[in-house]
Amino acid sequence: MSAETPSKLQKIIASGAFAVTSEVGPPRSADGAVIEKKGNLIKDYVDAINVTDNQTSVCRVCSLACCIRLKLMGLEPVLQMVTRDRNRIALQSDILGAASFGINNMLCLTGDHQHFGDHATAANVFDLDSIQLIQTVKMMRDEGRLLGGFEFEVRPQMFIGAAANPFAGPNVAMRASRLAKKVAAGVQFVQTQCIYNLDTFKEFMKIIVDRGLHEKVAVLAGITPMKNVGMAKYMQKRVPGIDVPDDIVRRIGGVPKEKQAEEGLNLAVEQIQELKEVPGVRGFHIMAIEWEEKVPGIVERAGLYPRPQVG
Repeated sequence: MSAETPSKLQKIIASGAFAVTSEVGPPRSADGAVIEKKGNLIKDYVDAINVTDNQTSVCRVCSLACCIRLKLMGLEPVLQMVTRDRNRIALQSDILGAASFGINNMLCLTGDHQHFGDHATAANVFDLDSIQLIQTVKMMRDEGRLLGGFEFEVRPQMFIGAAANPFAGPNVAMRASRLAKKVAAGVQFVQTQCIYNLDTFKEFMKIIVDRGLHEKVAVLAGITPMKNVGMAKYMQKRVPGIDVPDDIVRRIGGVPKEKQAEEGLNLAVEQIQELKEVPGVRGFHIMAIEWEEKVPGIVERAGLYPRPQVG
């Protein structure tokens, strides 16, 4: 992790400080003010802001346009890119486009299948998978070369990220091996799925540390505050790849309805405090879904504010 990198996020991680990222979902209209408002809510409390890429296969303003808007606001964006909707020509084109605006962080994802969204009959692409996309970005950055063989001089200076999900099964060891493949492909940081089962996550991190992967990739632990017991039950029963233990549901549901949001925020802060002590954790990715105004309070209460400044 070179100190000469243009990525502020990479510099924060290299400094040894806990990194803090968050994310914003683009609107389902051409209203760019939505992204500006969300960015302004969290800008002083995070090191970088992810922009989701048509999450859950629902059509929204593109991640690249929103990242450019955040960049023009003086903020540090993380371009999320899924392979579901683009072939290798379009993927590489968008990477070059992002780099031309000085966007230097990228999260490489496969993407949810289109049947999850509101365009279920749309043709998917999946020309590359997330690991092949990681390899492509690394080649473009390190070799100045496209997949078709063309060589160029002005290279994208991407800090390469990916997702990791310790809870997706069939077991934790296999999820760690999946991350190892992404590390071998060139990933430098990962943001994990929302963590509620801390025991399983700690088991995952022990494997990561035992294999020495924590020295090659920065793991940012995923935190999503619960708004109410209905959200907790929905995530427990209906969202694949998320493990919500029964005691979490009981805790959120065990307080009056008007106090459940507060309890969810308390839980998120407690999770961060506990995860700070887990070897290999290098930061936190706070996914406050359409609840961005709560991110500053979580960051402050968790002892992660003010954010360190890097040159």
